[in-house]
Amino acid sequence: MAGAMLMLAGCGTFGGKREGGPTAGATPAPTANGVSDTPVKVGDPYTVGGTTYTPADVADYDDVGYASWYGEELAGRPTANGEIFDPAGVSAAHKTLPLPSYVEVTALDTGRTILVRVNDRGPMVGDRLIDLSRGAAEQLGLNAGVSAVRVRRTNPPAAERLQLRSGRPVPERIATPASLLSILQTKLKAMPVPKGLATAPPVEEQPAAPIASGKAKPGDDRLVVDGAKPAAKPVSTAKPPPTAIGKFVVQVGAFSSEARANAAAKSVGGTVSKAGNLWRVRIGPFDSDAAARGALGAAKAKGFRDAVVQRDR
Repeated sequence: MAGAMLMLAGCGTFGGKREGGPTAGATPAPTANGVSDTPVKVGDPYTVGGTTYTPADVADYDDVGYASWYGEELAGRPTANGEIFDPAGVSAAHKTLPLPSYVEVTALDTGRTILVRVNDRGPMVGDRLIDLSRGAAEQLGLNAGVSAVRVRRTNPPAAERLQLRSGRPVPERIATPASLLSILQTKLKAMPVPKGLATAPPVEEQPAAPIASGKAKPGDDRLVVDGAKPAAKPVSTAKPPPTAIGKFVVQVGAFSSEARANAAAKSVGGTVSKAGNLWRVRIGPFDSDAAARGALGAAKAKGFRDAVVQRDR
C-alpha cells in the first residue's frame, strides 16, 4: 500500500543527532541510472507521537520556522522515498511536501539562500519546520543545532536538479535583502522559540503604517525594498540669520554706456544698476562706514578717483 511504502525516516534531530522516530520501510531502491525525480510521492496522512500530518502538493509553499540538521547517524540508510541518505549531499526532510521537492532555504540571520532537494520525512518535532542534511547546513552556514529559516518551494532548472541529485550543491541564490528579512523575522516573532535556541533572531523595527491624508500625493507611500531607508531631511529649530542690510555703499561711478559700467564693476567686484539714462556701479552694502572706507580706498587705487561713500537709505 502507498501508506506503507511511505514510512518515515523520522528525522527529528538536534545538532546532528537523531531524537527518535520510525525508520523507513521497504521501498524500491533507486534505479541503476541514479536518483530520479519521478515518480513524485505525496502520500497519505500519517500520525507520529499523537500528531497527524497530511502531505500535500502545495506549489506555492512558503513558510518560516526553525531548521535542525542531521548527519552521519543515518548515513547509508533509506530515506522516505527509497533513496540512500548521504550526509554530505544537499538534501532535507519535510513533514508534508511531496517527495522529492525543491526548496529555497534562507537563513534569517544572514539572508543567505541555498537550493535544497527534499527527499525525506521529518523533523517529527513540533517546533521545527525542516531538517537539513549536514551538507545543506554547512552550505547555508548554520552551526547551531537549531536556526531560524524561510522555506519556499521552487522549480529550478533541470541542470540544477541533476546537480543536486548527484550529491553536489548548486551556487547560492542572491542574498535576501534586509527589508524582506525584516518582514520574515517579524512573522517568525509570533512563534515560540524552540529548545536549543537561546533567543529568536533579531527583528528590525518596522516603520509605522502611513496615515491617510487628503493632501497625500501618488508615490508618498512608496517603500524602499533594498533595505535602505530614505534619509530624512534634518529639521532645524534655529531661526535663519537675518539678511544683512548694509547702511553704507561705495558709489564707484555712473556711466552712460552699459558696457563701460560692466567693465568697471568687474574690476572692483561691484554691481551694475540702471538709474535713469545711466548705469550706476556700486560696491557693498557695508554695515559700517569704516568697512565702506576700506572699499573706497581699493576703488580709488584702481583709478576711480570720483568714488565716494554714500549712506544707503
